[in-house]
Amino acid sequence: MKLRTFAAVGLLLLLTNIALAQKVIRLYPGAAPGSEHWKQQEKEYFSPIWNTQVVTNVVNPTLTVFAPEADKANGTGVIICPGGAFHALSINSEGVDVAKWLAARGVAAFVLKYRLVQTGEDGVKEVMAKMGRAPANLDSNNVDVVPLAVADGLAALSYVRKHAAEFGVSPNRIGLMGFSAGGTVTASVAFQYSAETRPDFVAPIYVYLGAVKVAEVPKDAPPMFIVAATDDQLGLAPDSVKLYGQWIAAKKSAELHMYSKGGHGFGMRKQNLPSDQWIDRFGDWLALQGLLKK
Repeated sequence: MKLRTFAAVGLLLLLTNIALAQKVIRLYPGAAPGSEHWKQQEKEYFSPIWNTQVVTNVVNPTLTVFAPEADKANGTGVIICPGGAFHALSINSEGVDVAKWLAARGVAAFVLKYRLVQTGEDGVKEVMAKMGRAPANLDSNNVDVVPLAVADGLAALSYVRKHAAEFGVSPNRIGLMGFSAGGTVTASVAFQYSAETRPDFVAPIYVYLGAVKVAEVPKDAPPMFIVAATDDQLGLAPDSVKLYGQWIAAKKSAELHMYSKGGHGFGMRKQNLPSDQWIDRFGDWLALQGLLKK
């Protein structure tokens, strides 16, 4: 009897995960503009270096939809951009795990796989070697792909807004969140959107600004939620402070959480540090913005 019970519980958990990740949507009907001749094959694997599941060699950008239960849905949607130095995507702790947390609170979540630098068998090993040899030169490795990744972020916003009714979200309650390189995508979008692609709120998490095109804060800039750690081993803490300063200097709504410890890339990982609760503070901020109300 116990064996049957365990089997039933396992089946229920499997069906729950399948229900959460309802569908995968290609952002473009054909080849993504600007990379029509790319031949590399997308790959997902566990990286022992980053100790997490990663995705590399994204050619066809997609959104994976995590829909909340119908009775919990509140009409808010968040597009999530995982990080990985534009060479890989930390797909779980900076993607799927965030999406599940949001969906459990009534928010429709969309994990974006944006285009990446072409890598070989192990993209994480490659980018770590590049960073070890000459970290300052990483931008030159990424220069061609960053605009494509930003275009994917803009296309994701446009797609979700056009299909808002299908996803049960309000077209004026769609936000963009990104981690590290995904934060670069998020911050870039926050500076260079159109009326169709304007995010209603943005959340750059331990953002890297070095690859963000310099621009003035838009007159209708969206509210911004920022998180980072002072001991970020890549030295990116000042980027978050700078972005916060730009927003408040332009008299736009912004909230900054700078933890003394947490390092870089903490995402949804548990480190038994106060930074583990950043996602709860994001939830508080969403509530304050009225985005968790039906």
